[in-house]
Amino acid sequence: MKVLVIEDDREAAAYLVKGLSESGYSVDHAGDGREGLFLAASGAYDALIVDRMLPGMDGLQAIASLRATGKHTPVLILSALGAVDDRVKGLRAGGDDYLVKPFAFSELLARLEALLRRGGTPTANTKLKVDDLEMDLLARTVRRAGQEIDLLPREFRLLEYLMRHAGQVVTRTMLLEHVWDYHFDPQTNVIDVHVSRLRQKIDRGFPHAMLQTVRGAGYMLRGRG
Repeated sequence: MKVLVIEDDREAAAYLVKGLSESGYSVDHAGDGREGLFLAASGAYDALIVDRMLPGMDGLQAIASLRATGKHTPVLILSALGAVDDRVKGLRAGGDDYLVKPFAFSELLARLEALLRRGGTPTANTKLKVDDLEMDLLARTVRRAGQEIDLLPREFRLLEYLMRHAGQVVTRTMLLEHVWDYHFDPQTNVIDVHVSRLRQKIDRGFPHAMLQTVRGAGYMLRGRG
């Protein structure tokens, strides 16, 4: 699941990005309303988390502009303004839920999950399947041939990315940017270690090895077909 956080406070944004990433989400961040609107309108996001008071363009204005383009991506508004009138304005501007600051991250996560369950975007795909490997993005479960596989959050994100690009070569750079949110190569074997652990979990004991190393290029998840 891919989430865009539009928040100008650096500490708050870092807190949200870290927490959501550790919970298995792929997260992008925008620091002002105009950048957020541009990313939201051009990117394929499953949900948006939008601060109300933003530089460049107010959060409610950004949401209203996004809705005017025909985008129905679920939006969770964050704001220190918690009066009834403020919440009503947020919802009428196009927000799907409204959370008052300060908040508990567990509540934000629960509200985000509820928005995703409602299927706010008609095109949102909550289940992935490659051959006999199945992933439920909402329940956060993975099964192969009906057998449940227990994955850590980073392993789940790695497998989700590989499943979304099944049959394609996925490079180290692609994994660093989309699974680890690195825009540089830290020169470590973190990818190799995680791929090795993931391979043990999804391939060990099964007749067909799905997670393959493409020498000199990267990795590929491929079914029998």
